[in-house]
Amino acid sequence: MEAFQRIYSKVVAMDRANVDTDAIIPKQFLKSIRRSGFGPFLFDEWRYLDQGEPGMDCTGRPLNPDFELNQPGYAGAEILLVGQNFGCGSSREHAPWALQDYGIRVLIGRSYADIFYNNCFKNGLLPIVLTKEEVDRLFHEATSSDYRLKIDLESQTVIMPNGDCLNFSVAGSRKYRLLNGLDDIDLSLQYSDQIREYELKRRNEAPWLFRELQSL
Repeated sequence: MEAFQRIYSKVVAMDRANVDTDAIIPKQFLKSIRRSGFGPFLFDEWRYLDQGEPGMDCTGRPLNPDFELNQPGYAGAEILLVGQNFGCGSSREHAPWALQDYGIRVLIGRSYADIFYNNCFKNGLLPIVLTKEEVDRLFHEATSSDYRLKIDLESQTVIMPNGDCLNFSVAGSRKYRLLNGLDDIDLSLQYSDQIREYELKRRNEAPWLFRELQSL
C-alpha cells in the first residue's frame, strides 16, 4: 500500500448525497479480487453513455459530457469532494479499490457509510470529515479545475488556496497505517519474528500437531 503524507491536487466536486457503492463500481465488475483494473469502470453508469462489462476496452467508449469526472481539466485530480453519506449501500471493498485505481487519494465530505469509511483506510484512501459549513464553503469555491487543495495528514489539515486551514480528525491507528503504507497483512508482518518464535515454541511443545498438518 502506498504511503500517504501530503497531497497538493485539483479538486473534483461531486455534489450528490447518498452515492452508493453500486454507483461507485457496478455489480458486474465484482468478479475480480485483484484490487487493480477497476479505475476505468469507476462510476461506470454515470461516466459512460453505454453499459460497461468486465474486460472492456474503455478508451473508445462514449463519455457522458455532463459527468463531473469527464469535465475538461480534471485529469489527474486526486481529491474528490463528495456529498453526505458517501459510500452507502453494500459493503463491497471494490469501491475504494476503484477510487484508488482511478487515482483518487482523498475524499472530503460531511459523512460516509461506516463500512466504506473503514475500508478506505485499509486500502490507502483518506476520507476526511469536515463540518457542513466547511464542506459547503469548499463546494462554493471548487467550481473549476484551477481549484486546488493541499492535504497534510501529519498535521491533519486541509489548506485552502487563500491559506485558510481546515482541521480534521483521524484515529491514531488509522493515521499510522496511512503514513506508513500498511494494510492488514503488512501490520501482521510487523510481528513476523514473534510469530516465528511462537510457531517454533508450539512445534516443540506439541510436535504431533505439526505432523498431522503435514499429512493433510
